[in-house]
Amino acid sequence: MKKKTQKKTLRIGIYVSKPAGSSSGETTKQTVYKKKSSLGSKMLAKTVREKGYKPVFYYGQDCQLLFTGKDAKILYKGKPIKGCDVLISRMGGSVGMEADFATLKQFELMNMPVVNRYLPVSRAKNKLRTMQILTKGKVPVPNTVVVRHFEYLDKAIKQVGGYPIIVKSAFGAMGKSVAIIESRRSLFSALDILWRFGQTNILLIQEYVAESDNSDYRAFVIGDKVVAAMKRTAKKGEFRSNVHQGGDFEEVELTPEEKKIAIRSTKLLGLDYSGVDIMRSSKGPVVIEVNSNPGLAGINSVSSVDVPTALLKYSIDKYKKSQS
Repeated sequence: MKKKTQKKTLRIGIYVSKPAGSSSGETTKQTVYKKKSSLGSKMLAKTVREKGYKPVFYYGQDCQLLFTGKDAKILYKGKPIKGCDVLISRMGGSVGMEADFATLKQFELMNMPVVNRYLPVSRAKNKLRTMQILTKGKVPVPNTVVVRHFEYLDKAIKQVGGYPIIVKSAFGAMGKSVAIIESRRSLFSALDILWRFGQTNILLIQEYVAESDNSDYRAFVIGDKVVAAMKRTAKKGEFRSNVHQGGDFEEVELTPEEKKIAIRSTKLLGLDYSGVDIMRSSKGPVVIEVNSNPGLAGINSVSSVDVPTALLKYSIDKYKKSQS
């Protein structure tokens, strides 16, 4: 009598990189690296377990890269890593990004399917690079000027239509390192804070889309489909509509054009999944940001679609394709 072959339990890796308690963008001896996952990553792990698979967290600060001259390995807490069948990148923040990119790339070099590979993630993490790629791909974006010196600020503001303006660091997420500026005086007083926070002198000066009425639309894209969408409205006295900044949100049906540019933006950057932020302007929809690590908790609380389940299904399908 033949023995039954035991079905393999897939190991679903979740790469989490942002250390808890570190929001300044600076790494010091006092930085506390706690193994803490976002609510979205915890929801994803819960879904993995409920579907009968094994979630495996890889915390970026516990990963080391070993190069011997003959090969390269990932060590986890000093020991050779036990791999997974597919890895879902949930890389957030800006602390140690280059090390995270290299680690994600090493997972890829181990012939492991990675959902949101290192190169697309690196593009999305850099707002300047994102603007370049979207513009070349004919995706509508707000008028934006990149400035690296005080000397050129006044001309830049004229080029985007004057005050009020939006000022962003080239890096940042969850509505951080973004400010609305209504006068020249307040602009110069805010610059020191923004530059120090972002550890860069690169600023994006962007037109303020007044018609948006402090609202935007988040499209959650997986593969070639918008699986969920929500309208986000800033709380009173705030212009940032991000869920992490306390904004209100509700499920919404995007227009065909909005869905099209959300999917196109994701494909242009090379991402498997993304959160594409869109504003409705007098000229039509414009993409203000493409997130490679979009939050799951907010959108899943209002969506009629189970977003973590959809992301897991896509990831398993990618694993299966890699085996064929």
